[in-house]
Amino acid sequence: MNKTALTRSIPYWLLLVLSIAAVAVGGWLVWDKTNTMEITLLDGTATNVEVYVGQAWITAGAAILAAGVTGILLALVLAAAKALIPAATPVVVEPIDWTADDGSDASTGSATDPELDDREPLPEPVEGPATTPEDRQNGSSGSTATATKISVK
Repeated sequence: MNKTALTRSIPYWLLLVLSIAAVAVGGWLVWDKTNTMEITLLDGTATNVEVYVGQAWITAGAAILAAGVTGILLALVLAAAKALIPAATPVVVEPIDWTADDGSDASTGSATDPELDDREPLPEPVEGPATTPEDRQNGSSGSTATATKISVK
């Protein structure tokens, strides 16, 4: 899990902004359609579209409003949960000393550890049609990286 600050999290801000937009759109739909329906019903000029379609718009607006309120509450819960989680203490890592002797002999591939000395020695590379050491493959993998002695990381 990424331990960045919540204020730098794009998904958090998207949740918050889209929730506020949903509250605004849903509230506007409910308010506008309810006012239109009330005004036209009270003065006797209401049509079927204003009454029956207005009810559907009010229901849709209420659903959008509820989704927005839920999103805002979820953003508040996330902020509270993030505040309760203790911050990780930074770990100090020392740089690797590449010049230090690790106890192995690079020419034979065997370590100087007494427990590892009873291993069988590695077989010598088979001489083939290659004439120079750069053309020979040092290893058994058959990969291009091994054959050309390039470092693959």
